[in-house]
Amino acid sequence: MIIPVRCFSCGKPIGHLWEEFKKRIEDGEEKKKVLDEIGLERFCCRSAFLGQADNLELIGRFKKA
Repeated sequence: MIIPVRCFSCGKPIGHLWEEFKKRIEDGEEKKKVLDEIGLERFCCRSAFLGQADNLELIGRFKKA
């Protein structure tokens, strides 16, 4: 799944926040703290980030040549 530009439920723009969220999580920060600091307060917006599964590398291994 790719992060949507806007939240599916409320329509708030969230796509521009994904890179910062991903970088800070990889650096070891707590997810709740990062979501609060980047301004995602609504449950619907937070679920778009927490439900993200980055499967691009996994799918790439099965591509036929």
